[in-house]
Amino acid sequence: SLWEKSGHWENYKDNMFTTESEKRDFAIKPMNCPGHIQIFNKGIRSYKDLPLRYGEFGACHRNEPSGALHGIMRVRGFTQDDGHIFCQPSQIAPECVDFHRLAFKVYGDFGFDAVQVKLALRPEKRIGSDEQWDKAEEALREALRACGAEWEELPGEGAFYGPKIEYHLKDSIGRSWQVGTMQVDFFMPGRLGAEFVAEDNTRQVPVMLHRAIVGSMERFIGILIENHAGAMPTWLAPVQVVVMNVTERQEAWVREVADGLRSAGFRVETDLRNEKITYKIREHSIQKLPWQLIIGDKEVAARTVSARTRAGENLEPVPLEAFISRLRDEVAGRK
Repeated sequence: SLWEKSGHWENYKDNMFTTESEKRDFAIKPMNCPGHIQIFNKGIRSYKDLPLRYGEFGACHRNEPSGALHGIMRVRGFTQDDGHIFCQPSQIAPECVDFHRLAFKVYGDFGFDAVQVKLALRPEKRIGSDEQWDKAEEALREALRACGAEWEELPGEGAFYGPKIEYHLKDSIGRSWQVGTMQVDFFMPGRLGAEFVAEDNTRQVPVMLHRAIVGSMERFIGILIENHAGAMPTWLAPVQVVVMNVTERQEAWVREVADGLRSAGFRVETDLRNEKITYKIREHSIQKLPWQLIIGDKEVAARTVSARTRAGENLEPVPLEAFISRLRDEVAGRK
């Protein structure tokens, strides 16, 4: 019944998984938005509370056609960095501007500089009046103008409940993927009974902005892996440093170095196998780990570490504290 009220059942049911129990029909959640409206509806809301922002890493399930499935880039069950902003119409543009700037900062941190912005407009199958759609589409154009952004318009590509700004990234082989989105929704809050007490003491329906920066976490991880060809920047790499010994005489210092790095907040592995050091270096180079620390007798005696970069550059031995300081700078700068 919730999905019937929200409009999903009428406009989106072909993409929903359904089940039946005790002669009742159920639909598995394809989107998080109706749930966030239920939270908004718990209690009386005032105009002073707006904009009110909710966010979650929400699990969604959508019955995508089997031919459209594509590795982890397009799946039927995924996690979305989903957020919803409840606001007044006058707050739409500033909220969209703030989101646009935040999204570009996040994409820049992940190493994406060429971000395409597109504006998806009213589809043929939709809810609401043309007058409401005119307002929603113009609000998004106003926000993009305020950001100084350039965008491409996509007629008919909006969601059934509202137009949206789409953020597209290109992977390493040039394919374009939609990740982030900002959508203006004048309709769903009213359908599900959301309202706030306005300044004139009347009850009014809030506008809901649907926002996500990376969108599907699975898709974004796939894009990242392909974009960096597995060679993740140090701040992002699952394993940032591997510490290895030349012979078993260095085991104690290797463990101490690894413990020191972990205490400083880094993700570290040790390699104490009884293998030649050249074999270890080659194996971890193939894994594209950002840093290798090689510990021999000289490093043990001087209590230093010899670092090797992913590019194959061997650096002069330095005290562990000096290497930790360098690593901190590299991670903090998203280098």
